[in-house]
Amino acid sequence: MATLNIILTIVLVLCSIVLITAVLMQQSKSGGLGESFGGATQSFTARGQRASKEAKLQKITVYSAIVIGILAIAIMIIE
Repeated sequence: MATLNIILTIVLVLCSIVLITAVLMQQSKSGGLGESFGGATQSFTARGQRASKEAKLQKITVYSAIVIGILAIAIMIIE
């Protein structure tokens, strides 16, 4: 059981690093008043690529948070 606990702890730390990285890479949602009235003058393709990147980062954030929760519960049960 000690080996399984060590393996789960290592995976938990790696998932935590992935979660921290994904959160830090996301852009802030508050663009200010100027952006809400159309201040952004980017092309549609650049905006679409940015939205695609943000969607992937959001999915990574959700999945890694779920994995962290499951791993934390598993480690608690094993000990």
